[in-house]
Amino acid sequence: MSVAKRLMAAFEGSSAGHGRTVLGRTSRTTGKTEADSRVIRGPLTEDKVLAHLDGKVGVGAIPITVDNTCRFGALDIDTYDLDIVQLNAKVQKMGLPLIMCRSKSGGAHLFLFLKEWEPAALVREYLTEMSVALGFSGCEIFPKQDKILTERGDVGNFINMPYFGGDVTTRYALDENGESLTLEEFLDVVDKKRISMAQLDSLKFGGERKHFTDGPYCLEVMTSQGPVTSNRNIFMFNVGVYCRSKWPDDWKRHHEEYNRMFCYPALDASEIVNIQKSLDKNEKYYYQCDQCPLKDFCNKNICRTRPHGVGSGNADMPEIGGMTILLSEPRIYFLNVEEKRLQLSVEQLQTPLLFQRACMSQLQFMPPTPKPTQWQALVNSLMSEAVIVEVPEELTISGQFKELLRTYCTSRIQAMAPEELSLGKPWTNNGKTMFTMAGLEQFLKNRGFKEYTRAEIQEQLKQLNKGGPYHGTQNVRNTEGKRSSLRVWWVPEFEDTEIQLDVEEHSYDVPF
Repeated sequence: MSVAKRLMAAFEGSSAGHGRTVLGRTSRTTGKTEADSRVIRGPLTEDKVLAHLDGKVGVGAIPITVDNTCRFGALDIDTYDLDIVQLNAKVQKMGLPLIMCRSKSGGAHLFLFLKEWEPAALVREYLTEMSVALGFSGCEIFPKQDKILTERGDVGNFINMPYFGGDVTTRYALDENGESLTLEEFLDVVDKKRISMAQLDSLKFGGERKHFTDGPYCLEVMTSQGPVTSNRNIFMFNVGVYCRSKWPDDWKRHHEEYNRMFCYPALDASEIVNIQKSLDKNEKYYYQCDQCPLKDFCNKNICRTRPHGVGSGNADMPEIGGMTILLSEPRIYFLNVEEKRLQLSVEQLQTPLLFQRACMSQLQFMPPTPKPTQWQALVNSLMSEAVIVEVPEELTISGQFKELLRTYCTSRIQAMAPEELSLGKPWTNNGKTMFTMAGLEQFLKNRGFKEYTRAEIQEQLKQLNKGGPYHGTQNVRNTEGKRSSLRVWWVPEFEDTEIQLDVEEHSYDVPF
């Protein structure tokens, strides 16, 4: 089997579409490379993977299939100044079944390869737990959805494949010692590291977790990984919130004991007293979920279920990401909202209140209404990184117009002589089909097509004639036998010569 076929087999996913990425300029300020990312309908082919390996056009695979299963997944960690060798060492130390690859932006793609097709929702649960254990909660997880809205044109999100440019690449994999692997070595490791769901079930993702199991998930994970050596004040403030909730009458004693157990070195007694005074002074102080290191180990879905966690009544904005734009007309937008897929119109995306209503209608929950300025910033950020999904032309207004124009020009209402042009009928002669603008507009109106103005129709006719002449005059005889000029428009003759059309439904008299 060729390396291209082996790479396709490693990233076997959706047959409904795949990703294509064309790189642009690299920013001198951020160092990030601009890219045009699109989902192309249809499966990956060997030729496209070969072009990827040749460094011509990058491709990506969509993990989730139409039946919402997957055979591979990934963590996409795109953190500034990420040390991928150090992260790889942590992956090895924790015994996670992930293969580290450098991404095009210098971040990390941590791939999980499975022996069988598994439910995407279940795979995402394991990948989420791994991301939290590694201290990268909130990183992108592929597949990005538990389920996709296949019947609405949704195909899911793709992740770029490694080894763009073959072995001469910046998107290489690392071995257990942090050394780069060749493409064939990487493919051998993929075969070796494939894992079953039963094997995943047996993994612990870090050390033993026996503290804070009824409280914030972040504190449970952090204390399972050894002494807390940085951000000790923040850690102990939140431990104090937990102790105050669990032991309201004796919380300070437990707070001091946790300082000795988990902080290295332990905070001075004066620092602990200051934290306790702050908590005594204001009973409304709560967990600092948006601060490091708590947010790096966060899993709100679990934390909300715990008696001394953040609580189910906490009205936080849901996690929103993974925008996909379907290039239909009108546009359709798909978002990941709390791991579920949401379909939006441009009006719903633009207006926070309509977004809230869409969540209630489709996802059966009501998020808080964001402030307009915050919502604008979020939408702009999502749109800047959105994946574009191309659609068949017939799903666009232009495609609908062309299909109706073809019907008009090739149906049985065609004129037998140029004189019938004045009746609104099209007349085909010498490789082109002529018609009056009024006749075409009446046909479009009868068919319920009202999206184009006359100027927009003219622009479409111009494009169909490839910039050549597309209007003029035609000599015709009137009922008295006299010749006159009739203003006409035309398009190249369509190949189909006849389309069945029930002409009795409509009147094609000239509307003037």
